[in-house]
Amino acid sequence: MDIKQIQELVKLINKTNIGEITIEEEGVKITVKQKKDPVQHIVAGTSAPVYQQAPAQQAPAQSATTPPATTKPAAEPKADNLVTIKSPMIGTFYRQAGPGKPIFVNVGDEVSPGKVVCIIEAMKLFNEIESEIKGKIVKVLVEDASPVEYDQPLFLVDPS
Repeated sequence: MDIKQIQELVKLINKTNIGEITIEEEGVKITVKQKKDPVQHIVAGTSAPVYQQAPAQQAPAQSATTPPATTKPAAEPKADNLVTIKSPMIGTFYRQAGPGKPIFVNVGDEVSPGKVVCIIEAMKLFNEIESEIKGKIVKVLVEDASPVEYDQPLFLVDPS
């Protein structure tokens, strides 16, 4: 099994509700587990050492629990008609394609299905996250360059 197949396996795990998967092929055994704090165990062969990858951004994830800044709470529409765009994977949230590049969406921007709203970096792969609904961005719920969890709300959209 090559590294590309392993990366695809991790993507599959992140997009589904599978808690754990183990694959053994030609003397190589790979176990991928999905937990609140992501941990990967990779065992290569029977005589090779065990490699463990702990979450590199565990400390920033705990410090990222600062309350979001609220501006004009009276001007926000009622939350009962808003649709949430959620993260389809674990990774790092970016609002723009790179330094100096334009931000994908701001509060007040119109989005439609297929429009890129952000990028989530996972395992050095940059994944464009597209809107699945038509509407107006009401609120950005995540700070730029901060870690996000699977199914974490990223944006609030007013579909009207």
